[in-house]
Amino acid sequence: MKPETAATWWLTGLPGSGKTTLAQALAAALRERGEPACVIDGDELRTGLCKDLGFDEASRAENVRRAAHMAQLLNANAIHAVVAMVSPASAARAAAYATIGVERCQEIHVSTPLEICEQRDPKGLYAKARANQLTQMTGIQAAYEAPVAPALRIDTSVIDVGQAVERMLNGVGSTPE
Repeated sequence: MKPETAATWWLTGLPGSGKTTLAQALAAALRERGEPACVIDGDELRTGLCKDLGFDEASRAENVRRAAHMAQLLNANAIHAVVAMVSPASAARAAAYATIGVERCQEIHVSTPLEICEQRDPKGLYAKARANQLTQMTGIQAAYEAPVAPALRIDTSVIDVGQAVERMLNGVGSTPE
């Protein structure tokens, strides 16, 4: 693969929407096709490269900036980047896409409804936020600015992982909302 053909898929959505699951499946599908791919997961970044950041607006923007820089470096080295991050602010996402190069970046809105994300609550974050044991929880105390015109909109409560990956690989249509 040539560096100019490497792409970034930026999966944004509420916590628990299915971003990491979709990112891992997409990266596996790319690798099966013989195309190198790296998942940049927001939770993993928070345990290492971004552990110095909080959850205020400036820290969240810096978290997104760092992920975008990593994606840009991967793409420049002919590696697809699959980013799975809440990335709640539209301005921070726009800056990220400018860093990566808008021509090689696809915004995927994992649009699973809040009620479903709360039911899933894989890390218990929504329960803690509702009990006021956690502040700045996106979707509860902190806003999530949904993309206005993403390349794709995928609701993991109405589409299975395989179908979602196929749509991401082909860049075709949105799922029913």
